[in-house]
Amino acid sequence: MTSDFADALAAGPLVLDGGLSNQLESAGHDLSDELWSARLLAEEPEAIVEAHLAYFAAGADVAITSSYQATFEGFARRGIGRERAAELLALSVELAREAARRARVTRPLWVAASAGPYGAMLADGSEYRGRYGLGVAELERFHRPRLEVLAAARPDVLALETVPDTDEAAALLRAVRGLGVPAWLSYTVAGDRTRAGQPLEEAFALAADAEEVIAVGVNCCAPEDTAGAIETAARVTGKPVVAYPNSGEAWDAETRAWRGRPSFTAEQVRAWRQSGARLVGGCCQVGPDTITSIAAAR
Repeated sequence: MTSDFADALAAGPLVLDGGLSNQLESAGHDLSDELWSARLLAEEPEAIVEAHLAYFAAGADVAITSSYQATFEGFARRGIGRERAAELLALSVELAREAARRARVTRPLWVAASAGPYGAMLADGSEYRGRYGLGVAELERFHRPRLEVLAAARPDVLALETVPDTDEAAALLRAVRGLGVPAWLSYTVAGDRTRAGQPLEEAFALAADAEEVIAVGVNCCAPEDTAGAIETAARVTGKPVVAYPNSGEAWDAETRAWRGRPSFTAEQVRAWRQSGARLVGGCCQVGPDTITSIAAAR
């Protein structure tokens, strides 16, 4: 699939943004709700614009929208009907576009519409386990309506992200067919396997021949698990690789707090790029300062 974004990716490395949630929290917003950052789409959309702006100012070329945990089912639990939910999904793309318009930079800026896994809708941590007890066809039926709305909002690319297992990847690959918007597919991994335990060679091979998928890789994983995954993704698919791990801190589910020290460094980014990573940024606990260091390491 050809697109302006695919052409930009072919021309040189691009810098992704960092964790939207931690940027919003650092600005004083409470994201403890089950909708997470998606709650602000309805209640404080300007806060989302400001968060995107912070990353563009830091050197990001690509903003990932606030729609990761935005689903028809999740909004319905809050009493928001399908028509309004569709408006909010489309708004996530428009807010990122608005930030790009306001950004005081001369380089091209891009918008990736986030589609998180089924487990993100459940809001119980199961996106880090996968294997929800649903088949590929059921997962496709869950993802397709949201992807249709996001695609109609005309982002530059769809970010099929934090995918924990191959069943969900297969469903997403079916769900993006014919939408007319390119996509990247990124798994959340532990070591050399998906979170559900499948070998990464098997996982990446699913996307090797998918025309809609212009990049494959990993996100929301430890920086230490990223290098091997990049090498495997590049070798198995021959596609550009996307990599945006967490800071390296560990999430304590009991205290609902991050523990430990960051281990994400600019030196790692240089090595990742040498291994085939063309889109590099950060996920949880990665803020604007780290994105600046990634941009400087081009």
